[in-house]
Amino acid sequence: MATTSRVVHAPPGKVWDVLADGWLYPVWVVGAARLREVDEPWPAVGSRIHHSVGAWPLMLDDTTEVLVSEPPTRLRLRARGWPAGEAEVDLRLEAHGAGTLVTLWEDVVSGPGLLVARPLRVLPIKLRNTETLQRLAFVAERR
Repeated sequence: MATTSRVVHAPPGKVWDVLADGWLYPVWVVGAARLREVDEPWPAVGSRIHHSVGAWPLMLDDTTEVLVSEPPTRLRLRARGWPAGEAEVDLRLEAHGAGTLVTLWEDVVSGPGLLVARPLRVLPIKLRNTETLQRLAFVAERR
């Protein structure tokens, strides 16, 4: 799995509030272009965000589902982006002084992305997730 971490200058509860607001998903997740629907119990286990990925006009509609939800410390997701495949994303929030250490693990779990050797797929995932965590920080710190 690709691992990326960042200290967010906001307490874990504020960071969790951003994760728990499904309508903010495309604001902080790199690659999510638009949001179509958020299941009412988000982020309860089994709930989904219905999003689109890509750039217009080549956008694909798919979903992200909650696998584990442990407020305010952990959110594990299965992000779908077919035909590319599916990835599992695990976000952990840990108090760090007055802020929060956010650690994000991600890897491909199904689809053609598995054909790419792990060392070749880890670097682009880490780069994308560095930007994802920066966006998450911007929202949590200024909300």
